[in-house]
Amino acid sequence: QTISFSAPMSDEGSTAAQQAPPEVCQAIWLVGHGGYDKLQVKADTPVKAPGDGEVQIAVEACGLNFAELMMRQGLYKRGGNLPYVPGFECSGTINSVGENVTELKVGQRVVCVPGRGSWSEKVVLKADRVFPIPDSMSFEEAAAIPVNYITAYMMLFDVAHLRPGKKILIHMAAGGVGTAATQLARTVDDVTIFGTASAGKHDIIRQAGVDHPIDYRTLDYEQEVRRVSPEGIDIVLDPLGGKDFKKGYNLLRPLGTTVLFGAANLLTENKSFFNLAKQWFQTDKFDPFALISGNKSIAGFDLGGLFGVPAAKEAVSKLLQFYEDGAIKPRIDSVYSFAQIAEAQKRMHDRQNVGKIILVPQKQEEEQPTPKAEEESNQGGGTVETKQADNEETLEDTAETKTAESEGTVEE
Repeated sequence: QTISFSAPMSDEGSTAAQQAPPEVCQAIWLVGHGGYDKLQVKADTPVKAPGDGEVQIAVEACGLNFAELMMRQGLYKRGGNLPYVPGFECSGTINSVGENVTELKVGQRVVCVPGRGSWSEKVVLKADRVFPIPDSMSFEEAAAIPVNYITAYMMLFDVAHLRPGKKILIHMAAGGVGTAATQLARTVDDVTIFGTASAGKHDIIRQAGVDHPIDYRTLDYEQEVRRVSPEGIDIVLDPLGGKDFKKGYNLLRPLGTTVLFGAANLLTENKSFFNLAKQWFQTDKFDPFALISGNKSIAGFDLGGLFGVPAAKEAVSKLLQFYEDGAIKPRIDSVYSFAQIAEAQKRMHDRQNVGKIILVPQKQEEEQPTPKAEEESNQGGGTVETKQADNEETLEDTAETKTAESEGTVEE
């Protein structure tokens, strides 16, 4: 018996027969807390159509941040319920727009701040978290802007109120936030910058604008800062916590501010309870009256809770203008495909990166990524270590990883 598929059907059957299969895409999922194997690439992630006030983005590049390492280990409270797609930031092209979206159009090149879920080939988010980018800005540079540069901008100008003549200590100065903070601090006249990084990265952070690079592995940075500036400094940007929090606070002169924006000292791949307890007890506990008598300030900063506030949106607009004016330029350390997410996170954890690590859905070649060699910028923001320098730094880090982890320091 021959069955004719063109035979009349009920309205319900006709609709079902004509319905296209749901659209899916590739994305990185966090399926549990623990090792690198908890991050899995899935090619059957459903693609959502944009709703009212939303846009759909075809993602070209995503940023990797230290907070996402903490998410994997279950140390970041804003992670959400498992499983989920991580990723705070991405860039790409607008695929489609929902109703009542009037200021954005299909085909525009944009940078996006979804807050979560950007490690995907397709992302849907509110239009007010999408910003057109200049034609001169690459997708990789755009993906390096939101988390690192908004964090640095708001800490310096909204929290610590950086002004001419101030002195600042930037920990992990070769990392993404460190690079951004250095470039942004250089937009203010007569600012003195101290920066910690391993010795192999000193030439790079000096070119970026750090006046006094300090090798945290061989020198006591508190003593080094005091040697140059006996009276102390005005601002400490602290992503470390633990014993470093107390040292930074001690360096502040009256009216100085420590901004705590991370806890890298808590993170080790073995999730040692002893290390967590050690770092917790080494973090100074403060009497409010001691703060009053010392005329010092302690502030916390977590961009994850600020993505939707007006100040964060204003910061994006100002940062894009800074880029067009040549005042800032993201430093791209390396580019990894989604399939190489474990290697990308390991590079960050092992303090091998100088600048931003970027993820892309797919790469033309799947060889081992090497740091991108970009031309040196007049502002010092575009210089990237060469492959030879990176290999030397990798050997140095590999030899000292165990020691550094026991101390708790993780370079972003």
